[in-house]
Amino acid sequence: MRKMMIAVLLGTVCGWLPAGAGAVDLERFLREESFNEMKLSPTGEYLAATVPMEDSTAVAILRRSDMQLVGAFRPQKHNHADTFEWVSDQRLVIGLAKKFGRLDEPQATGELYGINADGKDGELLVGYRKGSMAAGNHAEARLAWGIAAELMEAAPAGDGSALIEVSLFSEKASSQVERMDVATGKRTLVIRSPVPRATFRTDAQGEVRFATGFADDRVSRLYYRDPGAEWRPVHETSRTGRAQVPVGFGADGQPYLLVEQAEGPDAIVAWDAKTDAHRTVLRDAVVDPGRIIYQPGTRTPVGALFFGDTPHTRFFDEGSSTARLYRSLEAALKSPLFITSSTRDGQLVLVRTWSGQNPGDFYLYDTVKKHASLLTSRSHWIDAETTARVQPVSLKARDGLALHGFLTVPHGKEAKGLPLVVLPHGGPFGVFDDGGYERETQMLADAGYAVLQINFRGSSNYGFAHTVAGKQQWGGTMQDDVSDATRWAITQGIADPARICLYGASYGAYAAMMGPIREPGLYQCAAGYFGVYDPALMYARGDTGDSKTGRVYLREWVGEQKDLGTRSAIARAAEIKVPVFLAAGGEDERAPITHTRRLEAALKKSGTPVEALYYKTEGHGFYTPEHRREYYARLLAFLAQTLGGKTATPAGTTASP
Repeated sequence: MRKMMIAVLLGTVCGWLPAGAGAVDLERFLREESFNEMKLSPTGEYLAATVPMEDSTAVAILRRSDMQLVGAFRPQKHNHADTFEWVSDQRLVIGLAKKFGRLDEPQATGELYGINADGKDGELLVGYRKGSMAAGNHAEARLAWGIAAELMEAAPAGDGSALIEVSLFSEKASSQVERMDVATGKRTLVIRSPVPRATFRTDAQGEVRFATGFADDRVSRLYYRDPGAEWRPVHETSRTGRAQVPVGFGADGQPYLLVEQAEGPDAIVAWDAKTDAHRTVLRDAVVDPGRIIYQPGTRTPVGALFFGDTPHTRFFDEGSSTARLYRSLEAALKSPLFITSSTRDGQLVLVRTWSGQNPGDFYLYDTVKKHASLLTSRSHWIDAETTARVQPVSLKARDGLALHGFLTVPHGKEAKGLPLVVLPHGGPFGVFDDGGYERETQMLADAGYAVLQINFRGSSNYGFAHTVAGKQQWGGTMQDDVSDATRWAITQGIADPARICLYGASYGAYAAMMGPIREPGLYQCAAGYFGVYDPALMYARGDTGDSKTGRVYLREWVGEQKDLGTRSAIARAAEIKVPVFLAAGGEDERAPITHTRRLEAALKKSGTPVEALYYKTEGHGFYTPEHRREYYARLLAFLAQTLGGKTATPAGTTASP
């Protein structure tokens, strides 16, 4: 005890503290998860799981009986196993994607890779790199170069094929459905789409019945066909401004659509193909359907998972076998859950659970024996009993708009008078915070901060009107929502008004800089991670403005380039009067590093205290463990200067378990 007291005193004098004594163990939060997603093979003999690596995502195939690794696929740097499906008892097809930064959205490359459960016969089945892997086969190279493919579904058992969506790279960006041999990659045409950039839906017999797509005008169009008939248009967003997306067919052949509503959340409707009548079968009062629930072993939609204040499930028929199965599991496991896959006969189902305190666990449930067993955890070193508490919040914006979000409170602390980090999400459109476990917010809470995440207007999940309300509101009412949430936290007594910092990434970084500009005195510091600080610059720099559809998106959702001058945090940098911390990567294609360098220069010119961290080899979020550790150590040190929280443990040390 005496030696420990001496060590603590020496650490205080010398500027360091031993691990576990007032410091954050970053390794606990930077360590990669063991698994992301996991699916059961049709016979239940194998499990396939995506495994996050330093700068890629691999697939591991495990023998279920002893959980031993029997096969694996690891793509090259910046490539990721984005989707994966069992297409037969022994064969897995993996959809590939690329991203050049940890928090970048994966961009599908249109490549499909097949591999056997034992790891043998791994082959790129279709995609632009297939030709380069087939030495001397120039015809195959030409064929592969101009297409992108995505797996739709496996054919009936024993067929050895699967349906795939294929986009042909041309001026019209045409699409079609093909049947692919999952062993050789050989493809045959099934049907062409009436609309570019299409996705498709089949009925229970495997016949293609729906096509949804859009041209360069970004107007979504929905087409339908009766069995054996021609395509006919049934809806386009130019008529109503709201999308309709097919989710599948019932066991009786009833088509179901997900339909945006003029007010409030989206609804799942039963659609009459003859009369165009819509009958609502499922709709939440607050949030949109988050994931469609299918009857185990089929593609028959029977319900939905909703990401509200608490994730919850609802069903078309609460008396159905799938509804009873979910209710039984929810009662037994006492957690939100989702069935990721099942055996062909439905006897075994693979269940994933999670919460704001727990990254997630996977259970195997025997529907005959009525027995659930824990298979593995996504992050087995995380103890849900000692993580920070995540609780839902709701408030009204200054114009009366209802806002929802989440507050993370340090473990063992009461939500009263705490230093606060306000964390707006990136995107900003089509993205929302769902209250699930997040390593970054947990790390900030471990440093002693309450963390507030608000789904400002423009966020998805709260209905069409809520998202559209954010159109062309960069630095406008979207920013006001963040400020209103901050003031709410003050009036509720949660936040110490003298210790509040605004921090975010991508769009969230932009919001972090605009906060002190729009609301002088509300925030005491601001931090931005690979931010887009000048919306007008997106037209000329970055991948959004590279395509015709991207430029249409910028005009519709961000604003005309000529009108964005007052929305630039760079142009208004002199109005930022609080300390700033910035970080960016030289390979960032979404938010090029020039945004951050220009903002840093403008802040220095105006005399604002600013520090910055750059890595030339990083993209939209840092990949390299050493870089990530330095970034978060610098971020915690920066926050501690103003908010008084903990800093990070020295590199190479870990806190006491």
